[in-house]
Amino acid sequence: MSSTAQPRRGNTRQRIQDVALELFAEQGYEKTSLREIAEQLDVTKAALYYHFKTKEDILVSLFQDLARPIDELIAWGETQPSTLEAKKEILRRYSDALAAAAPLFRFMQENQATMRDLSVGETFKSRMMRLLELLKQPGGTMTDRVRCFTAIFAMHAGIFALRDVEGDPEEKQEAILEVATDLMVRAQGVTE
Repeated sequence: MSSTAQPRRGNTRQRIQDVALELFAEQGYEKTSLREIAEQLDVTKAALYYHFKTKEDILVSLFQDLARPIDELIAWGETQPSTLEAKKEILRRYSDALAAAAPLFRFMQENQATMRDLSVGETFKSRMMRLLELLKQPGGTMTDRVRCFTAIFAMHAGIFALRDVEGDPEEKQEAILEVATDLMVRAQGVTE
């Protein structure tokens, strides 16, 4: 396992999630077995089965845990007025959620076929469409909707594109957020 793994938490269930996510990202979801996860954790398969019966159960639990801040953001955004300031705050909070869920997004990038085949892929797509609805200008043009979608996509792509670029991680995150915010502001028809 790579030295970049940073366990989120300490209990066994959460350690299983962390190790599984690292292995899924490194070798692919399809090529990772429950046996390998158990071996990496130095536990028996029976101990692993106590917490998760299948790899998909592990993956679904990861999405539930790591996507919770995104769901909370969407719920918050749906209660806010459709102002430029609220939309900027949505992007700022989304940037923080992405940073916290970077391993999950790495998995999604590396396992796109799996994402299409599993139910979590549709759930994630639904989240992104709800987020887009919060950012777009009512009655906006197709070009403006594309700008809002591109703002979200730029945040996702930035995680990967800048991962191996030299520099401070916080500075990279701020730069990605600035670009996404610029796109979203343009979509609102506002010049700052």
